[in-house]
Amino acid sequence: MALPVHAMLLAAGRGERMRPLTDNCPKPLLEVRGKALALWHLDALARAGVACTVINTAWLGEQFAQRLGSQHAQAGAVQAQPMQLRYSHEGQDFGNALETAGGISRALPQLCEGLGVDPIFWVLAGDVYAPDFVFDAQSVARFAAGDKLAHIWLVPNPAHNAKGDFGLAPGDAMNAQIPALALNLPIDSPAPRYTYSTIGLYRAALFAPPWCPIAPGNAQGIKAPLAPLLRAAMDQGRVSASLYTGLWTDVGTPERLQALNQSSNLMTAPL
Repeated sequence: MALPVHAMLLAAGRGERMRPLTDNCPKPLLEVRGKALALWHLDALARAGVACTVINTAWLGEQFAQRLGSQHAQAGAVQAQPMQLRYSHEGQDFGNALETAGGISRALPQLCEGLGVDPIFWVLAGDVYAPDFVFDAQSVARFAAGDKLAHIWLVPNPAHNAKGDFGLAPGDAMNAQIPALALNLPIDSPAPRYTYSTIGLYRAALFAPPWCPIAPGNAQGIKAPLAPLLRAAMDQGRVSASLYTGLWTDVGTPERLQALNQSSNLMTAPL
């Protein structure tokens, strides 16, 4: 029997670089190949049997519930019941987005409800196109059986992030049975870096002391980025990683969106 797992879809950003397209539409609701970016992820999560996804919102946040509703059904889903959709309205509650760690902390009570004493959940960005990614139960089970606080998927560096984000410890990063450690490399390190795909498995413990000073629920609306938490956990050997080589695009500009919609042979690097 698969372990229960929820997901959080990050969708609160303003999408400044995507203007003017995002002046009237949140970036995750822009369409790629006839379907909103967010729906590509929601379809995959539902197929994988994820019971509940929490979506955080800020800019034009009311459009998400209007467009997506409170449930999401997908043909071929593991569970018979539609996936439940919940919302964490950061814009409504605080007037703006809380950044990634602040937003996850805010959503924790909803995100972890019913997941037991060691909650595990997927986190993914709503403005990334990764149609080949599979939110498989085997990855969840391997992560749950270990002691890592996060397992992240890295991708080859696209042109707009040529220096990458994190390193990988020596080993077979393509072997899902033996996940490599993610490395917080010093700036002068000659070792290769890869780009964080914005997809990962997380334990709720990463968003509690000593890693995160924000109380679950983030009642004060504290803004906080995710990268410092990940880097601190990497320094203690508590983050693992896999290299993902499927289709992947950070849809951050109108040009990238146009390229996706015009191309029939999508590749990560040229975008």
